Amino acid sequence: MIISWKRTFAALGVAMVLGAAPAMSAEWTRDTRNGGQITRSVTRDGNVYSGQTTRVGPNGATYTSNSTCRDGLSNRCRRSYSATGPNGRTYSGNTVTARGPHGVRSIGVHTGPRGNVSIGFRRHSR
Repeated sequence: MIISWKRTFAALGVAMVLGAAPAMSAEWTRDTRNGGQITRSVTRDGNVYSGQTTRVGPNGATYTSNSTCRDGLSNRCRRSYSATGPNGRTYSGNTVTARGPHGVRSIGVHTGPRGNVSIGFRRHSR
């Protein structure tokens, strides 16, 4: 009887330590080959990953992307981005992707520099 109580408390202690673990994160910055710079940060909280990427080109162009992914039987990711070219033109968009046991589906809405909107849909079977 005492051994089963010890095992129960040990298992409960391990579960409490794992449940209270802080979110993991990583961040880095590096120079690009042509004189720009890229910064990337990623955080993980349980089965949810979030990330942000920022690129700055040597000519003043910028690109920023934010994404969130959830792992599970079906992996789901959401990404948004915006970019501004050296000439001031802006681009932006959102994409949602689901990857499951039967294939991959994604849909995206993208806006160009003149306000043109395009919608894309892809489906890949396994």
